[in-house]
Amino acid sequence: MSSQTLNESVIGSAKAGASKYSKVLLIDDNSLDNFVNKKLLESIGFAQEVNAYQSPIEALDFIKNAKQTELPEVIFLDINMPLMDGFQFLDAFALLAEATQKQCKIIMLSTSESFKDLNRANKNRFIKKFLNKPLTVETVQAINV
Repeated sequence: MSSQTLNESVIGSAKAGASKYSKVLLIDDNSLDNFVNKKLLESIGFAQEVNAYQSPIEALDFIKNAKQTELPEVIFLDINMPLMDGFQFLDAFALLAEATQKQCKIIMLSTSESFKDLNRANKNRFIKKFLNKPLTVETVQAINV
C-alpha cells in the first residue's frame, strides 16, 4: 500500500469516527502555518473545532474570558513570535485559574533546533509535548495528552 493510499485511508477512517478532542487552539504568528495546521487537524478528525490566533496576547484574552465549556483541550503554541513569545505566553498562562490550566494541555511547536528552547520547554510544567514544525498526520495521530 502506498503512503498516499495509507494516508487517505487513515484520514477517511478518522473522519468516520468521533474526534479525539472537542476544541483545539493554534497560536502562531504565521498565518500560513495556522491555515495548514488547522486543515490538517480538521481533515484527520483530531478535533471537532479548531481555532487559530496569530497573536498570543489575543489568545490569552480569549482564554481569560472563555467559559469553561469554551476552553480548548489542546493548545498548539509556537515559540518565536513578536511582542510575546511562547515562553512569555506560558508565564501569563501560569497566572490564570487552576481550572483553566488543567483544562488546556499545551503542545509547543517550533522550527527551532535550539537545545536551550527544548530544555526550557521540558522544564515548564504546562508543556505536555515539544514538536517540530511542520505537523504531520503521523505526529498528530500519536498525540495523547
